[in-house]
Amino acid sequence: MSIIVNGSTKVICQGITGSAGAFHTKGCLDYGTQMVGGVTPKKGGQTDANGLPIFNTVKEAIAETGATASMIFVPPPFAAGSILEAAEAGIEVICAITEGIPVADMMRVKATLEQYPDVTLIGPNCPGVITPGKRVSGEGPNATFEGGCKIGIMPGYIHTAPSDAESGKSVGIISRSGTLTYEAVWQTSSLGIGQTTCVGIGGDPIKGVNFIELLDKFNQDDETDGVVMIGEIGGSDETEAGKWAQEHMNKPVVAFIAGKTAPAGKRMGHAGAIIGGEDDTASAKMESLRASGVTVSDSPAGIGVAMAEALGVCQPAVN
Repeated sequence: MSIIVNGSTKVICQGITGSAGAFHTKGCLDYGTQMVGGVTPKKGGQTDANGLPIFNTVKEAIAETGATASMIFVPPPFAAGSILEAAEAGIEVICAITEGIPVADMMRVKATLEQYPDVTLIGPNCPGVITPGKRVSGEGPNATFEGGCKIGIMPGYIHTAPSDAESGKSVGIISRSGTLTYEAVWQTSSLGIGQTTCVGIGGDPIKGVNFIELLDKFNQDDETDGVVMIGEIGGSDETEAGKWAQEHMNKPVVAFIAGKTAPAGKRMGHAGAIIGGEDDTASAKMESLRASGVTVSDSPAGIGVAMAEALGVCQPAVN
């Protein structure tokens, strides 16, 4: 099973005629995602480089394609408006990949989305979401897949569908960091562990779905055997998620917190990665997570091994 998206999900790209939107739309198509069109105002009636129809509005795109998900590559000043347009038109899953959306704009988005409880916003400033498809041929970047759904910028070929997992075990992955998401995926795949769904929630201070909401979904998913949670300095989301997991999770959770060497008051990479107090530090979050019964890896290189041990998966012999 999976959460949020699956092989039947029909996806449009808002900002499909921009360089990033066009490039990653092709990447999603190549992976096997059902990309059914795109939206760029004043360019409706045209087709993009992949032959997909372009519409002036999200409402028109839904009416013609039946899309239920959108991938947003709209420039920061207009991205908040695009998120709200998608929600108001009836899109159920919105992946806002755009980085640099003003905080004030996201405050307005967050408040407005309370009127749309069935809408799942992922991001902004995130790599997106992927439910891995089954590998049908090839290896590495030349591999082909079917039955999956990739919405975003992640390298699809490093992911492993549960049906392809040599260990018979699969995990969900939730991360504030894009590159560390890929690292966790690569490590678990290398150890024969599959992924049911991987969600990059983004590093902005105001965003869509959070750790707790996704932990709950993975906890209810029969095919998910454990969860990898990757956090970083700034805010209290990881600490709150650990406390929630202690009370509600019936599956092992492995965490890594980035930013142990970050100085207080200096933003590191993400807009939300800034230490505002003693509780925001990586060390404080790691201590809190351990106190909540979460397995914490001290190094990003140990995420996969920690998850394998938590699942009881034997590691392959080292040559």
